[in-house]
Amino acid sequence: MTRTHDSRDYDEADLSIEKPKTHAAGPTAVAVSMKRSLERMGPVRTARTLLELNQAEGFDCMSCAWPDPDPGHRHAAEFCENGAKAVAEEADKRRATPEFFARHSIADLDSHSEHWLGQQGRITHPMVKRSGGTHYEAIGWDEAFDLIGEELRSLHPDEATFYTSGRASNESAFVYQLFVRAYGTNNLPDCSNMCHESTSFALQESMGIGKASVVLDDVYGADLIILAGQNPGTNHPRMLSALEKAKQNGAKILAINPLREAGLINFKNPQTPRGMVGPGTDLEDMHLPIRINGDLALFQAIGKLLVEWDALDHEFIEKYTNNFDLWKQHVSAVDWDEVETVTGLSRGQITDAAKLLRDSKATVFCWAMGITQHRNAVNTVKEITNLAFAQGNIGKPNAGVLPVRGHSNVQGDRTMGIWERVPKHFLDALEREFGFDPPRENGLDTIDSIRGMRDGKVKFFLGLGGNFAQATPDSTVTFDAMRKTNMTVHISTKINRSHLVTGDVALILPTKGRTEKDIQASGPQWISVEDSTCSVHSSRGPLDPPSPHVKSEVEILTQIAEATIGDRYGLDWKGMRDDYRTIRQHISRVVPGCEGYEVNARRPGGFVLPHPPRDSRTFQTESGLAEFFVSPIEALQVPPKHLLLQTFRSHDQFNTTIYGLSDRYRGIEGGRRVVFVNRGDIAELGMKDGDFVDITTKWDDDDVVRVAENFRIVEYQTPKGSAAAYYPETNPLVPLDSSAIDSNCPTSKSIVVSLSPATAGSPGVGHGGQDAMRSDEHHKTQTEPVHLS
Repeated sequence: MTRTHDSRDYDEADLSIEKPKTHAAGPTAVAVSMKRSLERMGPVRTARTLLELNQAEGFDCMSCAWPDPDPGHRHAAEFCENGAKAVAEEADKRRATPEFFARHSIADLDSHSEHWLGQQGRITHPMVKRSGGTHYEAIGWDEAFDLIGEELRSLHPDEATFYTSGRASNESAFVYQLFVRAYGTNNLPDCSNMCHESTSFALQESMGIGKASVVLDDVYGADLIILAGQNPGTNHPRMLSALEKAKQNGAKILAINPLREAGLINFKNPQTPRGMVGPGTDLEDMHLPIRINGDLALFQAIGKLLVEWDALDHEFIEKYTNNFDLWKQHVSAVDWDEVETVTGLSRGQITDAAKLLRDSKATVFCWAMGITQHRNAVNTVKEITNLAFAQGNIGKPNAGVLPVRGHSNVQGDRTMGIWERVPKHFLDALEREFGFDPPRENGLDTIDSIRGMRDGKVKFFLGLGGNFAQATPDSTVTFDAMRKTNMTVHISTKINRSHLVTGDVALILPTKGRTEKDIQASGPQWISVEDSTCSVHSSRGPLDPPSPHVKSEVEILTQIAEATIGDRYGLDWKGMRDDYRTIRQHISRVVPGCEGYEVNARRPGGFVLPHPPRDSRTFQTESGLAEFFVSPIEALQVPPKHLLLQTFRSHDQFNTTIYGLSDRYRGIEGGRRVVFVNRGDIAELGMKDGDFVDITTKWDDDDVVRVAENFRIVEYQTPKGSAAAYYPETNPLVPLDSSAIDSNCPTSKSIVVSLSPATAGSPGVGHGGQDAMRSDEHHKTQTEPVHLS
């Protein structure tokens, strides 16, 4: 047996456990927001940024994709606690200079936690690790671009992969995909591959478009809002304000989640007296504590009851849908014993939930990662659309489907063509606009890019934002894969783990953020983004960049393009760099629904992209109708003495960016290496609350035993058999090849694990926490879905 340790300073010495909260926001959220902002930015920068955050003439928040109210209805403080933290993180006054990198070797930096890395400040100069080097050193921009261009020209285009995080603007995303396709590949993985790809795939097949069918006013006016597999209080807190308004308008809210979340129990809106000094607003009318991966069975059981009660919209079904009779026959045969086993819910609980749908005249279905990161995630999303179709909740006011995106412009990136499976009509439009035939074969997504690097087929990696190595599954495999490449390049604002998992040569190219001014040859520039409800609007930052050596995303990408392909096809990279209006003119002629883009995006509040199902009940599917799908109820077989683990965020992080060590709503302070476990499971395992354990998973398709070490057990109200822990600390447990059927999204919400006494002792007692992956010829455990009937 071999062990690969990941010994880092995890800042766990002060870990303490408190009672979970029963409300979210309120005065504490205001105090934390101001404290973090003042510490990182100081009073002047705090005022300049927060007062322009999410305003019509300000800049768009980078911490979520929740839509903004109409310009005339925005609060002067139109942001949440996590939005303030995200701005403070980017507008940080601390600097990571070349002198900093000279003091710290790459190995030294890699010994620290993700939280520590993020606290070292903004990167001020382009940096390079040369072949055989141990440190990053400063490099001139021209030499950096020449190195990248030389490497890319030496490769076949499919030997390079080009990743995008949701932080990219529409302008930079469009330029990026244009460069990559002119270079000759569709290897354009993005963060959606790891998050909402299951949504995009399912909605495309069922409705003909992989996006939300509602706008913000529909949420305000809904009779019923269903929140499945999401935690708005932590992941998109401004949603709580919208839910409060909906409640005031008479809506009911059904929460479906293994853990009950504080923000849905009670919301103390810090923008109102009731929220600051009053009782706040109780949001959820019902909470279903579903077992992990029980959602498909739940939605089918609800469908069974709606059919029995004839709580259906027959006119919509007859006129707009296909295969309803097959679905009706399937759900009518659903077995209640099977449903109760898979969901952990009683027939009475499910019946009460179904009555909420039966009595609703307009239902909005919301979901997030708790739905999309399972083996059967695509089928589960299709089951949500089945329910929406059955009651005619598509294409009418105050109703529809709302996948809530977590990253601020991941949806806009996809609209602009960041997609390894981009449709033919988009490629045809590129050919008409630019005069070259782009590659037509599908490229590599995130998982396949890692496989390509692992297998030596992909030799170059470029990341536009994000923290690819830390965000992806199977951390040890991913790290080793990236280290096999010839070159890794990251366009970043701050140091993260991916900078320390390098190819033979590695570059960090420092970029401006949303908070900063962008001045080019033609003058000040603005960029645009798209939110979860297909609304596109402008964004412009108020601050000076952290260094004169920092460039915008568009500058960096166009200069990489020039260094790589020169004037091939006559593409005017300099013109696009000098004046972003040139990019938007191209967008208006290439991207569907973006005609008049310059004027429409610049208008206060922006514009909403067309959505055929929402706008006219038109479905661009193969049949031309909304498609009902029939899916078998599946469940993971969990052996005795094992648990089903889901990974999730704390309240003090955004994706892999760790703002601090406080998850106060769940009662966790001063640390992150905890695993939330049901009291009955703790007892059956012969353990007790507070014990330190190693979390181990064995996956059926390989001979690897994956271990995340030194986690403290926290007794928590979660369904029996279900456990939870924070990512990225638990990403080493997610097998690379364990992904959702069709979408290839990692199964980070359903990992079969066992707990054993920690082998290295407890964190904070003489050593830091450790992650490990162990390889041996161990007995394999079946964790694939099986039919229970």
